[in-house]
Amino acid sequence: MTAAPIPRPPHVPARTRIKICGITREEDLDTAVEAGADAVGFVLYPPSPRHVSAARAAALAARLPPWVTPVLLFVNASAPETIAACAGVAGANLQFHGDESPEACWEASDRGRIPFLRAARIPLGAGAPTVDLVKFASDHARARGLLLDAHVEGYGGGGKTFDWSLLPPNVDAHLVLSGGLTPANVGEGIAALRPRGRSLAVDVSSGVEVSKGIKDPGKIRAFVAAVRAADAA
Repeated sequence: MTAAPIPRPPHVPARTRIKICGITREEDLDTAVEAGADAVGFVLYPPSPRHVSAARAAALAARLPPWVTPVLLFVNASAPETIAACAGVAGANLQFHGDESPEACWEASDRGRIPFLRAARIPLGAGAPTVDLVKFASDHARARGLLLDAHVEGYGGGGKTFDWSLLPPNVDAHLVLSGGLTPANVGEGIAALRPRGRSLAVDVSSGVEVSKGIKDPGKIRAFVAAVRAADAA
């Protein structure tokens, strides 16, 4: 059975929201805010080269102006750990990027008191196993949205893009496109993904870096400009 189209309000211009992830430095956070990011992400996963402690994330997030959302990324963390970290970051959202079940996400979000995103890891390469994204969205219906990232060894997209055309045409969820985005390709990604969900946001990390955890101000500004150009197209 073909899924019904996702209803959308008529005559509402698209606005793709932007998250700059893997922030480790004050100057990079300030640049992201100045450029117009809607959210910034902090990786609280120790094996990551972009890892920051909960205390460091809180100190960085304290610089944020109103209505720029701090997002704390965890991989298979315990509920006490995630809840405690969010207690130190006003307005924090959570992003679950591991093997968390719907029930684990619910508990780790303090039973829904903390808004959260669930990452869906999309396999790469011909012949790779597919992900039933419609079922995944149904299973994780309590999530604020689904973040779509490439499935590589370990956790995180590794700067790789997946085949956007293989995603279902209608997913009953707010979608966040991630994985290998750059100022050069984000417009194409927006055009490919915008019709497929309730709304679309984009999430970038390595595509605006000079090295892991160190952002490039020019690339951040170019990325935001490319998103806004895609919205205006």
